[in-house]
Amino acid sequence: MESTPDGQTSVGVRASKRRPASIQPRQVTLRDWLLTVVIALSVAFIIRGFLLEAFRIPTTSMEKTLLAGDFVLVSKVHYGPRLPQRIGIPFTDLFIEGLELPPLRLPGFAEPRRGDIIVFNFPLEDKPVARKTHYIKRLIALPGDSLTILNKIPYVNGRPMPLSSSMQQKWLAIRELDTPFPIGRLESKGVEDVGRAGPMLDAVSFQSTVAVAQEVGSWREIETIVPFVVPADAGYPTNIFPVGSGFGTDNYGPIYIPAQGQSVELNASSLAMYRDVIERYEGHELTELADGVVQLDGEFVSHYVFEQDYYFVMGDNRDSSYDSRIWGFVPWNHVVGKATTIYFSWNREQGGPRTDRMFTAIY
Repeated sequence: MESTPDGQTSVGVRASKRRPASIQPRQVTLRDWLLTVVIALSVAFIIRGFLLEAFRIPTTSMEKTLLAGDFVLVSKVHYGPRLPQRIGIPFTDLFIEGLELPPLRLPGFAEPRRGDIIVFNFPLEDKPVARKTHYIKRLIALPGDSLTILNKIPYVNGRPMPLSSSMQQKWLAIRELDTPFPIGRLESKGVEDVGRAGPMLDAVSFQSTVAVAQEVGSWREIETIVPFVVPADAGYPTNIFPVGSGFGTDNYGPIYIPAQGQSVELNASSLAMYRDVIERYEGHELTELADGVVQLDGEFVSHYVFEQDYYFVMGDNRDSSYDSRIWGFVPWNHVVGKATTIYFSWNREQGGPRTDRMFTAIY
């Protein structure tokens, strides 16, 4: 018995002298590793498939908006993420042959707008849509628009879309008589594709932004500076969409951009323009008979109703871009998303990052 401070008694219990047993860590099993991998892959699949995807810019076709070596984030939630049309192993080219689901897209919070920079699957490749090469260009014309390019300037429904400050094109600087052209000074401005031009080699062509071209035009050695316009008959008709149109890269159209639900009369002119749309992208078989008679999937027809929307895109480096002027329309089910942010940039020539471009918005 022990006595407590208040005079009461209690039964004493002697504390144990033994140390508590140490807690043994739980062994990580193969099942734990597999579960971690599955969760990580699932999260990556959801982010990449439905939210954001990262891409690297490999070429100069979007200069000076996007430079070769820029790494960009593309939002899939802007226009709505596409649901898979093929069943296979994520992040690989392995999928079930012959099984293709209808193209479906979850709702987005924005519609594509003229001027958006979009990533899409290159339409002409003969692969499942999601497996086609990714391209990035600026959206010039929307479904239902009429497009004409006059002396390099696109006109959409009659309204011009001139170059913005980050775009560039080819210019022709004509020198003053008896004045040497300041080639070294021109090259110091960082312009590209400098070359002699003009009947007397009295002009120099180069690629630059509008601001640089205006500065060059202010030099005392320069009489005038104008856009370098390639005539439509300068060897381009066989390399321009649609084949045989006679369009050129700098003077193009007019053309109508197909819109879902719109009807077009089927004749020689419309078939030249929309055959790829009808056969390649909408899966029908066209047969042209004598006297302009057309069969669609074996039935005689005079009109065709488009089943999805289409878009017309161009690169910001207008004279160095392989775009809709060459290969045609971008189907809606080929659109991946909207480019929003440059999160990293690597200058390969200098072997280092471009820190001033990191985490900048894309316009």
